[in-house]
Amino acid sequence: MVAGMSYVGPDFDAPEPRPPRRGPLTVAIAALVPAALLGWLVYEAVADTGGRPAGAAPRTGPPAAAPSADDGKLSPSSPAPALSGSLKGKVVLVDAGHNPGNFRHTAEINRPVDIGTARKECDTTGTSTNSGYTEARFTLDVARRLRTILERQGATVKFTQDGDRAWGPCVDERARIGNAAHADAAVSVHADGAAQGDRGFHVILPASVHKGTADTRPIVGPSRDLGERIEDSFTRVTGSKPSNYVGDGTGLDVRSDLGGLNLSTVPKVFIECGNMRDSTDAARLTSGAWRQKAAQGISEGIVSFLRG
Repeated sequence: MVAGMSYVGPDFDAPEPRPPRRGPLTVAIAALVPAALLGWLVYEAVADTGGRPAGAAPRTGPPAAAPSADDGKLSPSSPAPALSGSLKGKVVLVDAGHNPGNFRHTAEINRPVDIGTARKECDTTGTSTNSGYTEARFTLDVARRLRTILERQGATVKFTQDGDRAWGPCVDERARIGNAAHADAAVSVHADGAAQGDRGFHVILPASVHKGTADTRPIVGPSRDLGERIEDSFTRVTGSKPSNYVGDGTGLDVRSDLGGLNLSTVPKVFIECGNMRDSTDAARLTSGAWRQKAAQGISEGIVSFLRG
């Protein structure tokens, strides 16, 4: 809301004694089988760690909320896209809204920061489903899935936070991270906290703002293009409908009160993937298979935008 599984291979019986001489076909098969098994194991390790190779340095910071069995996993019904390199040289900023640790640092996140048009709190805790599944946990999961998909296509993906800091960052810093990375596209992932019966997703676009430290005029056009492409692909891939309570059915909303958009100098949008307080939307948001579709829908919009 704006506001290590490891594979255990089968037990193999001890090999039977073989004749001392082997034909060339037998030797070739014997060499290929271990290599194929090793390749499969490497793929599983990468997929289950959100695209990070096994053995990579562990991320630091406070432990995140205990994940469900399918948190961060690719859905069996949504096979990973093949490596294509089509986004080589492109930089994408993925901003996982809020932070699981924000609720422990209320003084820090309540500190006002300048967003150009006003001063607002540094960050918020976000919302949650009625059963307690938090927005911060949702956004991290979708962001990690999105990173995996984009990196497999050759993009460089930057995060504002990856559960590797105790709280935040503040909304102004989130914008600066994307600006410093010279991101070709930036997306902030959220989920809403509206009333029961309010359903669907919407993409938030930056208004034309030129006040104080904020000047969105150069990014309004490209941000709308990015947002419209994400709205289209998200609808198609997830089966979700545009919001019935924001955007007049278009799935698009323009705002001038969000620091993450006001202070951005790169094309950027927010996406509210659904309403966590509505039981129908909550059933989707808490499903790992659906979150994989959400990441895929967002990624296809980004790819369409970057390819032009």
